Amino acid sequence: MAEVALKSLRDRPYELLAELERRGRAVSAQVSHEGAVGREWVGVALRIAGELYLVAREETREVSSVPPSLTRVPGAKSWVKGLANVRGHLLAVIDLRQFLGGSATVLTRNTRILVVNHRDIPAGLVVDEVLGFRRFAENEFSGDAPQTLAQCDRYLAGAFRRGGEQWPVLSLRQMLESATFTEAAA
Repeated sequence: MAEVALKSLRDRPYELLAELERRGRAVSAQVSHEGAVGREWVGVALRIAGELYLVAREETREVSSVPPSLTRVPGAKSWVKGLANVRGHLLAVIDLRQFLGGSATVLTRNTRILVVNHRDIPAGLVVDEVLGFRRFAENEFSGDAPQTLAQCDRYLAGAFRRGGEQWPVLSLRQMLESATFTEAAA
C-alpha cells in the first residue's frame, strides 16, 4: 500500500486517525518481530598477534592512534609502554600482546589504542588492528571459549560462532581487575 502523506488528511479527521492507527500497528508488528528474532550483542573486533577477538562495546571508550610520545614509567613491567596525555587525561598505555605473554607489538599504520571504559583504571591497550563493530545474535554465543595462541584463556568470556568463524570474547574488566594487571611493578 502506498504511503499516504498525513498533511493530505488534515481535513479528514476520521481517515487521519485510521492512517495513524495503521502506522502504529505496522510499527508494533515490526518491533514484536524483531523481539522474537532475539537480542543483538555488539562488540569491537580486534586483531592481536594474528588472532581475532571481540570486546564488549560497553567496555570500550574509544579507539585512537598510538600517541606520538609516551612517558616511560620507571620500574614498570615491560608491557607498560608508558603514560600518555589523551585530551587532558593521563592514560596508562599497555601492550596487550606483551601483557598476554607474546612479543612486543610492532607499530604499523594499523596499530591502534583501545581505550578501556573502566571507572577506576584509565588504560589504553595497544592492539595490532581494530576491525570495527561486529554484531551477533545472542543465540550465536557459546560459553565455551576456544583455544587461542595468546595466553588469555583466564580473561575469555566465551565466544560467538558464525559459520566457520569463532570470535573469542575478551573481558577487559576481568583483565584490568586481575592481580597480574594491577601489579605492574617490575
